[in-house]
Amino acid sequence: MNREPLNKSPQRIMVGLSGGVDSAVAAHLLLEQGYAVEGLFMKNWEEDDAEGYCAAATDLADAQSVATRLGIRLHTVNFATEYWDQVFAEFLREYTALRTPNPDVLCNKEIKFAAFLDYARTLGAEAIATGHYARVTHDANGSHLYRCADEGKDQTYFLHLLDQTQLAHAVFPLAALTKSEVRALARQLGLANYDKKDSTGICFIGERRFRDFLARYLPREPGPIETPDGIKLGEHQGLAYYTIGQRQGLGIGGMASGREAPWYVATKDAQRNTLVLVQDTQHPLLMSDALHAIRPHWISGHPPRQLPLHCHARLRHRQPLQACAVLALSADHCEVRFAAPQRAVTPGQSVVFYLGDECLGGAVIDHSWSEGAR
Repeated sequence: MNREPLNKSPQRIMVGLSGGVDSAVAAHLLLEQGYAVEGLFMKNWEEDDAEGYCAAATDLADAQSVATRLGIRLHTVNFATEYWDQVFAEFLREYTALRTPNPDVLCNKEIKFAAFLDYARTLGAEAIATGHYARVTHDANGSHLYRCADEGKDQTYFLHLLDQTQLAHAVFPLAALTKSEVRALARQLGLANYDKKDSTGICFIGERRFRDFLARYLPREPGPIETPDGIKLGEHQGLAYYTIGQRQGLGIGGMASGREAPWYVATKDAQRNTLVLVQDTQHPLLMSDALHAIRPHWISGHPPRQLPLHCHARLRHRQPLQACAVLALSADHCEVRFAAPQRAVTPGQSVVFYLGDECLGGAVIDHSWSEGAR
């Protein structure tokens, strides 16, 4: 395990302590390397605290327990206003446009590596650290983001919007560790959260049904559910509540002439307010080998100098890397073609580009198609 200091002189680092095991072990590793370490707990959501959906109080208690055990100071800060304005408002705009956004990507860009970094520096920190599974290096050409040792936990997909300034002040102590090694080390250290369950899903929704949460902010607009041939299967609750490729929660039970193969969301027809379902997991409506994406972001600070850019991409977290080529590119859009057809390419999600282990950046998926269908 590489535990060499980042430099020869002491450095003050603020660790984002979430209450989870990853950030706890990250703080320990930095202490072991000789850094001056303090922790910061960020509260990013306030509404619904009274209803028991937000786990902030429990997470804060766990973060304080870790800080006490490690002997470091814990600061607390409330970024709920920033989160609402910069992350949640965009989340609602995207769903209103019938897309499926990923708020974790935007949270990292605007909160965990922007608001947190700014606040930490006012407290005298020279860098910030988190429990993300990723690796960052620095050379004469700037800062570079790489996949981590544990491919199953790699989180570069969620970090692809970070820029040079953010990465220049970011430390990822878990880069060389696997999740099992992190838990084992936490147990050796006597950290009470060594076996705490990883947080999943969208933090502000908690355990409630996604559709019930979204209905509080977006009006329900029911409409027909149909097959591609126009056969009615039932009624949807509002196109915004569904995502491409979705199988669960469609509410059609044993309908459709008794055919029992599972149904999947293939398209959302906004003009007719109609949800179109198919049964074949490889149905042509679910498959595409090209996409158009908007708002491309390049970690280096500049787009590729030569096109086409032959690289790999992910369309979702943990998806195996897919060979592709970036063909058309401007400041506000790009076109990507894949070597093999991709299933359930979802507008609003991110396409993230890799060259070897390096994460180059990414863009927001706008729409997709199959070249053979044009």
